[in-house]
Amino acid sequence: MPHGESWFSLLPFHEKLVHLAAYLGRPFNEEGLTWYAHQHPGIQHIYAAILVLFILVILSVVTDTSIRESGKNLLPADKLTIRNFVELVVGTAYKMMSDIMGAKAARYFLPLIGTCAFFILISNALGLIPGFLPATDNFNTTLGAGLIIFAATHIYGLKENGTKHIAHFFGPWLGPLGLPLNILMFFIELISHIARPISLGIRLMANMTADHMVLTIFLGLLPTSLFFIPIPLPMYLLGTIVVIVQTLVFCLLSTVYIAMAIEHAEH
Repeated sequence: MPHGESWFSLLPFHEKLVHLAAYLGRPFNEEGLTWYAHQHPGIQHIYAAILVLFILVILSVVTDTSIRESGKNLLPADKLTIRNFVELVVGTAYKMMSDIMGAKAARYFLPLIGTCAFFILISNALGLIPGFLPATDNFNTTLGAGLIIFAATHIYGLKENGTKHIAHFFGPWLGPLGLPLNILMFFIELISHIARPISLGIRLMANMTADHMVLTIFLGLLPTSLFFIPIPLPMYLLGTIVVIVQTLVFCLLSTVYIAMAIEHAEH
């Protein structure tokens, strides 16, 4: 399958969407016609994101139905079920968050961080299936997730601490003589906060792109496997670890950013 393409390319309306995206995204000058004629924007991540959202809806419905009917079952299931998987992810996310920001704040922000965890985890895992591209190997997707965390960090930071959230950017007051240093610290803090969603997006995108490329290369060696032992098998194990670790890293850093913004400090 050509680079940048997936099973979604076989959809009957794919070419029309590509031309529509190229038309809407073309530059507003004469060179745009040349660009439109020879360039095709990538929209595979949009397909993947929609598929992941569809999977999340199914998981939610199945889990909710199982919980409602749990009163009829006195014993838990003796095998891994969709409900057990969802409870495992939610429990892990809540335990991590409560250790960082406390139980009360963890319960409040669990829907946000938990949603990010499920979306990123399933999107990353989609790249393990031959012929599919993960939505998280595109910077548009990962930057969008990072901007959501960025917005939540400062919205709730202002809600909890008011103007002190902005005053924190200036550092401790050093007196009139230290005003230039306070102004310098403000711009340093401003740049560091702006870089957070960008670093979240780049880190996730780069790791998932590299992971998918390595799997694709080793899958090409499948016909040369000796003694019926698939050569890509160790890479699949490594890829699975990368899928989980990158989900954990994104959620961990997001929790730390929000916890630092909403904490009440004397200075």
